[in-house]
Amino acid sequence: MKTAYEATAAFARSMDAADPLAPFKNQFHFPQHNGQNSIYFCGNSLGLQAKTVEAAIRQELKDWQDMAVEGYFRAKHPWLYYQYNFSTALAAMMGCSEEEVTVMNTLTVNLHLILQSFYRPGKERCRIIMEAGAFPSDQYAIETLVQLHGLQPDETIVEIHPRAGEKLLRTEDILQTIREQGPSLALVLMGGINYYTGQFYDMPAITAAAHEAGAYAGWDLAHVAGNIPLELHNWDVDFAVWCSYKYLNGGPGAAGGLYVHERFGNDPAFPRLGGWWGNDEKTRFKMEKGFVPRSGAAGWQISTAQVFNMVALKASLELLHQAGIRQLRNKSIALTGYLEYLLQQLPLPCEIITPADPQQRGAQLSLFFPENGKAIHTKMMEQGIICDYREPGVIRLAPAPMYCSFTDVFRLYEVLRNFSV
Repeated sequence: MKTAYEATAAFARSMDAADPLAPFKNQFHFPQHNGQNSIYFCGNSLGLQAKTVEAAIRQELKDWQDMAVEGYFRAKHPWLYYQYNFSTALAAMMGCSEEEVTVMNTLTVNLHLILQSFYRPGKERCRIIMEAGAFPSDQYAIETLVQLHGLQPDETIVEIHPRAGEKLLRTEDILQTIREQGPSLALVLMGGINYYTGQFYDMPAITAAAHEAGAYAGWDLAHVAGNIPLELHNWDVDFAVWCSYKYLNGGPGAAGGLYVHERFGNDPAFPRLGGWWGNDEKTRFKMEKGFVPRSGAAGWQISTAQVFNMVALKASLELLHQAGIRQLRNKSIALTGYLEYLLQQLPLPCEIITPADPQQRGAQLSLFFPENGKAIHTKMMEQGIICDYREPGVIRLAPAPMYCSFTDVFRLYEVLRNFSV
């Protein structure tokens, strides 16, 4: 049922009072503006710090101080097995088994590593489909990947553009492009949510179409992880990567995530680049040559777990798991819907280009300003509205449901209502 919103402070307070997730707001630190919490709508870029992070880091520092190398075995959270701390929470978010997911490296490093397994071009089947305007790092990764194979990016990479006069991709156009490429297609790689428009793509349909064409389907879930519940295993997704510093609140440069479907993870003959941490634990300390991969996504790990780059993520995931991804999604739909409703009450010189259908977006609305977008963003920041700007002309507002409230959204409305642009 669609909520009947009202542009009043009393309505916002009533929604917060009925919100079972409201107490989590007090578990995070907010930047301050004029002595009060900023309006923080930038969780799609960098999530807030959980208040439990400081103690969690102190614990690891203390264990390092007291135990040194023995911390791998005797620390409160033994470092030798540190990556397992994330399996339960991430499996619930991503819709997969605990073996199909792991934490390691960072997003683009993981993308490069996993592409060595899933992109092996042949004479005919060599093309890669991606959305035009994908996040630059993905574009760079694919461009350099095909060059490493001696191929020309302009001939190998097929970019799908919106129709003339439109800013969003139509699912039917994506599926048609996949069918047209047919036997020449090796891989479909897309962002689950487009960082610029905020559009959430139809992952099950696109994955199925890629498989029907004989290609692999992989996803960059940087803007999806912790934002929208997924069913990666049931959707038959081959692989996915994501970062942990947006909706997962893992901190700047936090370790990234990797999902690999069990049909590949449980196949030791499936090609990958090996490393000591990806070797079978039963033989790892024999120190012998001959790589024997661990089962599951962990078989793609390369190096020792980055404990101090993972500890903030561990602290945040404990809170996120308590909240529950589906409860977060329910609040997100209502919260983003309220933001949309209030923005529509204002005479702002902009267009909301994110899909109006809540099922086609997450906790983000992209406001396209034909003129003066950067200047307007600067003025918003000066008023204590922390959001971000992306060329050309888009201000992104992302009320993360873990720590944003309906009152926060109404405060934004009050600021913008008296805002001369």
